[in-house]
Amino acid sequence: MSSLDKIWYTRCPVPTASGLAHIQGWLKEEFQVAGLDVGILQDAGPELAKHHFDHQLLGLFREGGNVPALAARSASAPTRLIGLTWIEEWQSILVRADSGITGAADLAGARVALPAWAETRAKSFPRAMALHGIKGALSQGGLTLDDVIFVEVAAQSSPSVGRDAGGRAFSWPGIAELARGEVDAVYAKGARAAEQAKEIGAVVAVDLDAHPDRRTRVNNGTPRPITVHERLLDEHPDLVVGFLAQTLRAADWAPGNLSRVREILAGETRSGADAVTTAYRGNFHHSLHPDLSPERLKLLRIQKDFLLIHGFLDADVDIDAWAAPEPLELARKRLDAQAGRNGLPSVTQTAGVMAR
Repeated sequence: MSSLDKIWYTRCPVPTASGLAHIQGWLKEEFQVAGLDVGILQDAGPELAKHHFDHQLLGLFREGGNVPALAARSASAPTRLIGLTWIEEWQSILVRADSGITGAADLAGARVALPAWAETRAKSFPRAMALHGIKGALSQGGLTLDDVIFVEVAAQSSPSVGRDAGGRAFSWPGIAELARGEVDAVYAKGARAAEQAKEIGAVVAVDLDAHPDRRTRVNNGTPRPITVHERLLDEHPDLVVGFLAQTLRAADWAPGNLSRVREILAGETRSGADAVTTAYRGNFHHSLHPDLSPERLKLLRIQKDFLLIHGFLDADVDIDAWAAPEPLELARKRLDAQAGRNGLPSVTQTAGVMAR
């Protein structure tokens, strides 16, 4: 592994505070002070883009789905967990309008799409997502995975986040099969899936986001980890704190700038404005802040246990040992100190007033 000569950043096509910070140039500004350029894996070729999944790149910051992150860690990738986010993102079970399936209990006996295994466990995240999403929906109707019939459907064997990724040409696994009547139900999430569901006239049978118990929608993006190479944290902790400070800055900025956030999201998700509005509802832009709270760590353990049971991990992962809370704490203190110097109330102070 070469010495650090460049910072790399990668994220998934979903709402992330780090993505907002990147689009607005704040990450570039942060690392320029240290004399480092910022490269984006989404703009890179396959040799670098693959590190979104294996995290074998010294200067890499990754905010993305937990299936690849956990799979990499379970395969001994030298990473540390420096934050977790939770964004509701239109997790739904789609059916045809004439299916007669209008709720979770109606899924009994249904043919459910299950994306095929990819070339690695980490790249098999669509399969893991569908399996856990269906499990969450079935639990609402008092059912289990044994109560449905899984039908394997085509999926990308080697998905990429780089410049060779499919973009708007990407078809959500199972959507085509649902339209052709080959399956009765499909797990889907996010703006592109919402757009494609509308195109084929599919309807939502189970809105997972509407359930009060978050455990029913623990999945690849809920919670979503921010990870970093452990050598970068050990040798350049100031860079890790700087990245998180700009991420928190973007999360602080988002609540007052919804229209701009949605504009950025349309580009991030490669979707239209209507799909972004459908997928990301309510006050999602108020809750982009990462944390390592006991609640989020517990939810990540639920996901880890599910992945381990169903063969998506090489080995168990010690979540507590993986987590490194200090950089996030220091980043928050840095921003609060800057706010104090500017004569502004800190976010911590504002939160205390709101709580009272």
